Amino acid sequence: MITRSTLGEFIISNQKHFKYSSGELSRLINSIRLAAKVVNHEVNKAGLVDILGEAGDTNIQGEDQQKLDVYANEIFMQTLTNREIICGIASEEEDDFITISGKDRGNDNKYVVLIDPLDGSSNIDVNVSVGTIFSVYTRVTEIGSPVRLEDFLQEGNQQVAAGYIVYGTSTMLVYTTGHGVNGFTLNPAIGTFYLSHPNMMFPEDGAIYSINEGYYIHFPQGVKDYLKYCQEEEDDRPYKARYIGSLVSDFHRNMIKGGIYIYPTSSKAPKGKLRLLYECNPMAFLAEQAGGKASDGYMRTMDIKPTELHQRVPFFCGSKNMVEVAEGFMKNYPENAEY
Repeated sequence: MITRSTLGEFIISNQKHFKYSSGELSRLINSIRLAAKVVNHEVNKAGLVDILGEAGDTNIQGEDQQKLDVYANEIFMQTLTNREIICGIASEEEDDFITISGKDRGNDNKYVVLIDPLDGSSNIDVNVSVGTIFSVYTRVTEIGSPVRLEDFLQEGNQQVAAGYIVYGTSTMLVYTTGHGVNGFTLNPAIGTFYLSHPNMMFPEDGAIYSINEGYYIHFPQGVKDYLKYCQEEEDDRPYKARYIGSLVSDFHRNMIKGGIYIYPTSSKAPKGKLRLLYECNPMAFLAEQAGGKASDGYMRTMDIKPTELHQRVPFFCGSKNMVEVAEGFMKNYPENAEY
C-alpha cells in the first residue's frame, strides 16, 4: 500500500524553507485548504440546491456575478479574516481591497492575499470544472499600520506563494511557495487532501493550444499568425485545440499534458481580459516553478508593474518552447506591444 502525505503534513515538513516565518504562511495555506473544502461541498451539490444561475448583480469588472461567485467570495473572505493571519485581502469580486485588523494585535500580520474566488463560474450551470486562484505577498508598508494600495500593487516576482483549486471530477489543490509545484487531491470520504502530484512540471513542448478562436477576427496579427502555425500540417503539427473557458482548468490540463494557453488583446478587449493580480501573476508563478513560461507576448508576466488593482493584461502561458514560439510571432509586430 502506498502511503501518501497529507497536505497538513507536507506544509509542516516544508516550513524549513521559511526561516524568517513564525508559521503564518503555513496557517494561511491551511486556511485556504479549509475554505476550499467548504466551496467544494457547495459546488458538488450545486444542481440540488438554489445556488445556480446569476446573483442579479455585477462585479467591479462589469461582469454578471453568479450565485456561487458570491458564496465562494464570502467563504474565502470569512475563513482568511477570522483566523487573523493576514493584514489585507483583495478579491476579484470586490471593488477595493479590505484591511483586516486583529482583535489584539492591530495590523501586526505581514501577508496580503489576492484571490479569484471562483474562476470560470459561468460553467457551473453546465457542470464543467471551475476553480479558485490565490496569490500571497509580504506587505511593503510598515507592520502595525493599515495596509495600503501599494501592498497589493507588487510585481509578480515578489510573490511568496500562489496556487489554485480545481473543482472537477476530483478536487485538487495545487500550490507553490517558490520551491516547486505540488498537487494534492481531496479524499471526499474523510475530507483530507493527499499529495497526489509531487513536483509537477510542464513538458517543454506540447501539442495543445487553448484559446477562444471565436474571437479570431479581433485578434492582433501576431496571434493570427501563431494560430496558422499551430494548424499547419508539418512536423508534429497540427496541434489539438482544447478550450474549456476556465483558466484553472485549461492551465491544469496543459501543465499535465503539455500545451499553451492564450488570452490576447483584441479589438473587443484592447487591454486583454484576464486580471494581472488575481489570475496572471499567480498562474505565471506556478508556470515558472513548473518549468513553463508566462508572458504578455512581449515581456515576462511577473515583471509587469501593476498600476491598478483590477488591471487587465494579455496572457501567454504554458510549455516553455510553445510560449517562446508564440512570442516570436508577436515580436514581428512590435507596435502591438503597447496595449
